[in-house]
Amino acid sequence: MSTPTTALLKKYAELAIKTGVNLQKGQPLMINAPIEGVHFTRYVVEAAYEAGASDVQVNWSDDALALMKYQNVPEETLKNVPEWRVKLYDWICEQNGAVLSIAGSNPDLLKDVDPARVALASKASGEALQNFRKYTMNDKITWSIIAIPTGDWAQKIFPDLSKDEAVAQLWETIFKIVRVDKEDPIKAWEEHNATLEIAREILNKRAFHKLIFKAPGTNLEIELPKGHLWKGGSAESEKGTIFNPNMPTEEVFTMPHKYGVNGTVSSTKPLNYGGSLIDEFTLTFKDGKVVDYKAKQGEEVLQHLLETDEGSKRIGEVALVPDESPVSQSGLIFYNTLFDENASCHIALGKAYPTNIEGGSDMNEEELDQHGVNDSLNHVDFMIGSKELDIDGVTSDGQTEAVFRNGTWAIDVTTK
Repeated sequence: MSTPTTALLKKYAELAIKTGVNLQKGQPLMINAPIEGVHFTRYVVEAAYEAGASDVQVNWSDDALALMKYQNVPEETLKNVPEWRVKLYDWICEQNGAVLSIAGSNPDLLKDVDPARVALASKASGEALQNFRKYTMNDKITWSIIAIPTGDWAQKIFPDLSKDEAVAQLWETIFKIVRVDKEDPIKAWEEHNATLEIAREILNKRAFHKLIFKAPGTNLEIELPKGHLWKGGSAESEKGTIFNPNMPTEEVFTMPHKYGVNGTVSSTKPLNYGGSLIDEFTLTFKDGKVVDYKAKQGEEVLQHLLETDEGSKRIGEVALVPDESPVSQSGLIFYNTLFDENASCHIALGKAYPTNIEGGSDMNEEELDQHGVNDSLNHVDFMIGSKELDIDGVTSDGQTEAVFRNGTWAIDVTTK
């Protein structure tokens, strides 16, 4: 194992700019990046200017400094989001800019911090940046999330390797999963997006009234609202720009009816939430709301997540991912939702994407609620898929069709 070549790093940076956010000439770009990734981030900035960016702003993050803050500042500070930060995010939206987030934080960073303090900061940030979230969740601007290895994260995945070896191995793994190892990654992504588009079109034609999930520890019924839309792969911004919000992505997803979820579901992979892990947890729903929960690890963190607001107890997304996903086939647990959610079927506690229902982007909050669209400060995906998962789709007239069997598609989603 060796460090990645300059050529590969530049291919990845170009992919993030041209396929991820699909930056247009004259657009400003905002990048959120870990300080460990400064070398790669410079290649991204270079690629952005080559694509015609009018300006590039980089927001650096540092795990060590973040931990110091949680350990030392008073609670009032955690509740306060600086006005300049809110204005920065509002500015990029007003300028029809693009936002690229480069993930790579330590999944265990805040494991020894009081979960109540983390919850305070998370809620404050969610409230302060609601306008920015409206722009991204309604695809009013282009945005994308990619990941790069950092030492602590890499060693969490590969604990038997030295830090340098783990980082090198994770680079190699990421390049394969996001198709940077292909001769033409951009073309490979075009073909991949076309495949996901076929799957979502088939599901939209089916227009299932309900999905039933069955697996060990899971017996869950999810009602889908009338007019729901399946999405997946590439998205289209309000200005008509095609972009990829998540890289990797292997899912097709839609929204449940906020009052139509009943039964019990068990997680199948750890959830990294706010720098802490929640693992081996179970949620029980009645009329869309969590009425009982338990977790072998991180139960207090899960409690704070559910208590953020009323919408955090309900589901905003249901996503289907077959077991043959390259992320799943890697055989790794990434402790990072961007990757783990693309190895497994998943659902999300919290806010639904308005784009997952006909006309949703033009609805006000009252209209969205009337259509069963969940609202929340949170949107937290967690994994429920495995090789033992079966999913049935039920039509409005009561007909049942196998959608997944043994963790993979039971219907043909390869041809229109």
